Amino acid sequence: MPSGVGQDFEGFLALSRDIGRDLLKTQGAGGNTSFKRDGRMWVKASGTWLSQAAERDIMVPVEIAPLVSALRQGDPRAEKATDFVIADLNGSGLRPSIETSFHAALPQRVVAHYHCVNTIALSVLEGRDALIAERMADLPDLTWAVIPYRRPGTPLAMEIDRAAGDRPDVLILYNHGIIVTGETVDDVRERIDRVTSALAMPERAGTQADFAALRQLAEGSEFHVAEDAGSHKTALDAVSLAVATGGSLYPDHVIFLGVEIGVLAEGQPVASYAAGRRDAGRPMPKMLLAPNKGVLLSNELTAGGRVMARCLAEVSSRIPAGRRPVYLNGAQEHELTHWEAEQYRQALDRKASLKA
Repeated sequence: MPSGVGQDFEGFLALSRDIGRDLLKTQGAGGNTSFKRDGRMWVKASGTWLSQAAERDIMVPVEIAPLVSALRQGDPRAEKATDFVIADLNGSGLRPSIETSFHAALPQRVVAHYHCVNTIALSVLEGRDALIAERMADLPDLTWAVIPYRRPGTPLAMEIDRAAGDRPDVLILYNHGIIVTGETVDDVRERIDRVTSALAMPERAGTQADFAALRQLAEGSEFHVAEDAGSHKTALDAVSLAVATGGSLYPDHVIFLGVEIGVLAEGQPVASYAAGRRDAGRPMPKMLLAPNKGVLLSNELTAGGRVMARCLAEVSSRIPAGRRPVYLNGAQEHELTHWEAEQYRQALDRKASLKA
């Protein structure tokens, strides 16, 4: 435990771990938490998993005031926040989260940002303003704000900084996730429970994957049957399949799964599909859907990518039939795939997958 932060830090690590171990709250390296004390902030390191918060040194200390000043002055150093790391306390030697600047801008001592699948499913729907207001009306003691989609990093941090002065308890990030804040770990934990209940979206019931048929379709290819049973839900009902193939809903989808989900024709082997892509000069998607059978994943997909396949299943199965999602546009996808900070996070994910 870092010196000078008190016993509350152990509770903060436990909260971070619990968020990271709940697949409906965050997935893989997604999400980040922070803890402030005496002008310093400990924030999750880029590329690390919240689920490991109690067993690995994944928190990076930064100086708050100069980082917030840099953000507000448009100083490009606020993007990576590496220049504000307290080096002699950074035992991990890792970079702070790509979202460190918005944690610093929020004045509350404890901040939890995570990629709640229920919140994402609600926040990508047309008419989301009214839908969210109706749900949050059940929590009249909590202040809240909605944040339009912005690229993670300083664009998002500047948007959040504009709302930070009102000290919102909850911020709902369109096409991204949620932030819950408080002065104590217990405050944040209790608020997370209540907000999770208020924003819950019903999941459509699905059928079972056809593992024998999937193995046959994948034979002789560079793809395999998704090992996680829940990941197959994306291909097992028509609404989920249409949602998943209609576009990109949130940043980590783009980063780990790419901008296209492939769909096999009825009975089409992956080898045949791949040949057609090669002939057309098109790259292979990382994830393929066999309608009414299940999901196939590229053998090159990292651990972070595999868990994002499950996230997509959870989000798409909570999009109501007949409701139109609001997808990221091509320019938003491009800025994510060509962003150095995300390339760094992907590199850490590949390295961790090789060790596994």
